[in-house]
Amino acid sequence: MKITPWMQGKLTMTVTTAKWSLDDYHRMIEIGLLVSRKVELLNGEIINMAPEGAEHAQINTDSAEYLRELLGSKALVRDAKPITIPESNSEPEPDLAIVEAQRAIYRSHHPYPENIFWLIEYSQTTLSKDLDIKRKTYSAASIPEYWVVDLKNQQIKVFREPINGDYSQELTLTSGEISPLAFPEIKVSIQRLLKGF
Repeated sequence: MKITPWMQGKLTMTVTTAKWSLDDYHRMIEIGLLVSRKVELLNGEIINMAPEGAEHAQINTDSAEYLRELLGSKALVRDAKPITIPESNSEPEPDLAIVEAQRAIYRSHHPYPENIFWLIEYSQTTLSKDLDIKRKTYSAASIPEYWVVDLKNQQIKVFREPINGDYSQELTLTSGEISPLAFPEIKVSIQRLLKGF
């Protein structure tokens, strides 16, 4: 069939990205398909994760230790471990997830949104992803609090009060202390999160 100029304007092609379910993703993990790849599932899409630089890795480690000291047995601090968001077919791996101390339950599944007190992402090269797709994914799941530690600009973005798929409150902090919503008696040093020990 010969395509005339008139027909060229009428022919369109729709490209649709295949979405993966949590079950699909878990099967890929079980059979070892993703064993050599650093990826996470976000809204049904398998996304490559940026490699961690030395500064990012050490400050993240220092912060995990610091928060464990502050929180004691009140919560678990999981670093670089998956959380599961069934509603959006997402299984991201936040740098730090502060979750209910439900060790036995987490042997059968990763923490769900209702188990999460707050999440922290450390950003050096992933700031746009952390402030956009991850913020929206976490807020849509009603995770009550989300902190983005921007190492390049030496500031922390604090997002709270998820409403209609986004956080209604945003704070930018460069110094001082902050209390997480779930633990108002705890004072977290902004400098410790930005600089480590």
